[in-house]
Amino acid sequence: MKIEGRNAVGEAVRSGKTIDRLLVQKGLKDAAANKIIDDAKSRGIKIFFREKEALDRESAQKRHQGFIAEITDFVYCELADILELAEKKGEKPFVLVLDGVEDPHNLGSILRVAECAGVHGVVIPRHRSVSVNETVIKVSAGAASHVLVAKVTNINDAIDELKENNVWVYAADMSGKSVYETDVKGAVAFVVGGEGQGVKRLTLSKCDGVVSIPMRGKVNSLNASVAAGVVVFEKLRQDYGG
Repeated sequence: MKIEGRNAVGEAVRSGKTIDRLLVQKGLKDAAANKIIDDAKSRGIKIFFREKEALDRESAQKRHQGFIAEITDFVYCELADILELAEKKGEKPFVLVLDGVEDPHNLGSILRVAECAGVHGVVIPRHRSVSVNETVIKVSAGAASHVLVAKVTNINDAIDELKENNVWVYAADMSGKSVYETDVKGAVAFVVGGEGQGVKRLTLSKCDGVVSIPMRGKVNSLNASVAAGVVVFEKLRQDYGG
């Protein structure tokens, strides 16, 4: 869904709505425009500066005033809802926590992995992370409709909440012990880092343990969705054998 015009976009930014993409006309320098841009930057919203003609093409109302925002219609849940789902199913919580995944193709693939593996829910940060947008939904091949996604203000607070609910939290990082040599049965959450930075240092320190994926090639890192798939299905193997 697109909204346009300074008042509508400015209010959407201030209210904390999930904005997937903010288009801003190049060359705007007035105080009102700068305020919207600064507010968006402070909230980690991705801003794309384009020529007026580009916004004219995107605009349905032709009254964009230099601002068009794309807002997701996806309905997010709370972390408590994910834990409640596990309880209703009579299962130990199985959660994926994403620390700054910004590529919608990665998030879509991760949601597909999560659905196939029976993960109860995925946790993403409110800021500096891709939201569930049209690309994510398409790449997930429908899985986005069947996986709970919680958007939280602070990933580290979410980890604390998981630990308070007796969920063992592991970060997927090169510095850890092989996931194949780690007991990951039972109530578990895996933290998977973003495409560039990986799992942040403070977040690593919050986790109960760190697991790695043994690699024998010259490239020493995996795509976030591939890494998620490896650790998730190793847990399934340990839980159910095979």
